[in-house]
Amino acid sequence: MDQNIIDLYDKFTHGRINRRRFLNSLANLAGGGAAAVALLPFLENSYAQTPKIGEDDDRLAIDSVEYDASGTKITGYLARLTGGEKRPGVVVIHENRGLNPHIRDVTRHMGTEGFLGFGPDMLSPLGGTPSDEDRARQMLGTLNADETVVRLAAAVPFLANHPESTGKIGVVGFCWGGGMVNRLAAAGTSLNACVSYYGRQLPADEVPKISAPLLLHYAGLDQRINAGIADYEAALKANNKTYEIYMYEGANHAFNNDTNAARYNREAADLAWNRTVNFLKKYLSP
Repeated sequence: MDQNIIDLYDKFTHGRINRRRFLNSLANLAGGGAAAVALLPFLENSYAQTPKIGEDDDRLAIDSVEYDASGTKITGYLARLTGGEKRPGVVVIHENRGLNPHIRDVTRHMGTEGFLGFGPDMLSPLGGTPSDEDRARQMLGTLNADETVVRLAAAVPFLANHPESTGKIGVVGFCWGGGMVNRLAAAGTSLNACVSYYGRQLPADEVPKISAPLLLHYAGLDQRINAGIADYEAALKANNKTYEIYMYEGANHAFNNDTNAARYNREAADLAWNRTVNFLKKYLSP
């Protein structure tokens, strides 16, 4: 697909243009309104396909749970191998579409890797993630970022104190969630490992506060997010922080999302996932 079309969709999904302007611009790039409508299913997420790990996978115990974040109830999705054994926990932070079927699938996948996977729904204070993804993006845009970081930070002791937890906790986030991972790393939590997929970087003056090892995944074609890499890495080096950075050339922002035909890159996604699991096992082992 034309990279200009993918970049246009990225502008829309990240609130830089409204839907009307997006559709008008898409029609211009595609050669007309009918062509634009035909392209939409390839640009938008589709949950019709079979997930990597099904809801009925008999290896997993899956629960809907909630925790208290300074008086605010946050609901979430918990997935782990059956048997009740203690295992490290991993908080999975969703994109700007909320706790949708794709992120639930990622959380289940984390569960099959031997972790206590927990996907909090950060739209809980607004009634939870709706099925309408445009509406979910709009809702997420109304959240106070600092308040949301505090609410996410509360997920760390919640998961650490779970009866099936070893007490060691990591976090992985995608897009909006990737940016939140960077913020959590500097939020004074007891996190043991942080993995950010194409997330917005911290300003340099916040980097000294980082207290956990970082794994940073970036997409080669993601000009918007990649613009902040050089300054971020310079600050990480200057402050002697433990980190790993990987660039996936030829991949787009959201390359991990296999429900998005236009941007999913299987080779990059599989490589990044293997690196993520190995990194988490390295820092969350007893």
